[in-house]
Amino acid sequence: MSVRKFSFSQFLIALVIGLFSLACLFPFLMVISGSLSTEKDIMQYGYSIWPKTITFDSYRILLLGSNRIFEAYGVSTFVTVVGTILSLFLTSMGAYVMARRSFKYRNILSIFVIITMLFSGGLVPWYIVIVRYLHLKDTIWALILPSLGNAFNMFLIRNFMLSIPEDLHESAKMDGAGEFRIYSRLIMPLALPVLATVGLFVALGYWNDWFLGLMFVDKQELQPLQLLLRTLISNVDFLKNSGNAAAMQRISAQIPSESIKMALTVITIGPIIFLYPFLQRYFVKGLMVGAVKG
Repeated sequence: MSVRKFSFSQFLIALVIGLFSLACLFPFLMVISGSLSTEKDIMQYGYSIWPKTITFDSYRILLLGSNRIFEAYGVSTFVTVVGTILSLFLTSMGAYVMARRSFKYRNILSIFVIITMLFSGGLVPWYIVIVRYLHLKDTIWALILPSLGNAFNMFLIRNFMLSIPEDLHESAKMDGAGEFRIYSRLIMPLALPVLATVGLFVALGYWNDWFLGLMFVDKQELQPLQLLLRTLISNVDFLKNSGNAAAMQRISAQIPSESIKMALTVITIGPIIFLYPFLQRYFVKGLMVGAVKG
């Protein structure tokens, strides 16, 4: 059995990557440590890798409103799953049309999509369209539909599809397949790496979004997780910084505001961390090929 030898350059590259990975892991460990530390330790010693006094007070305080947190988790999960699927379906169909060399107006369509990347209609017209014309106010679709289309993702998928040989289209046409059948049965499986990469970007965008909820949702049961956490942090900061009454100061002094922020961060990023391992093998291939080809 032969033993593989590593050159000095390979060892150096592995060492640099390993140190960089540890550097990326370092802030995450500090966040977990901060969520388990007492407010007194954070104020006195700052953040550290290992908490000096382990406490779960921050998580206990958050569990007092566990019903609302679970509701917000459900809303964010639904929005992320449905929004990602619909967004991939919409952007991949647009990318497929722009990638078809036989489509006469594909260059005009590409220019139209590029214009949307350069210019925006503005916040007020966008709000009026969503509320007055589409009537999405206080609906779950207000958290999904405004972010469905993304020109950058469409071009990323398009560039990947351009790397697929045109002969495959012609062969499928000769076998009697229509455009939608070619798109769904032939192109989509071949474009799985770039779809997984773009899907990760889209899922992160939906999961971390709080602005759409702030703009279009007033009902508490429809608030996404990020908006709820933003509200909780704002309320904690309000109590902590308020000096109007001595009673409020005594209450705010007992609230571990810094460790609550860290606990909220841990709760928020949990599902996304578990999503990465399933998409890791597609990530580099889809990103590199989709960005270079075209």
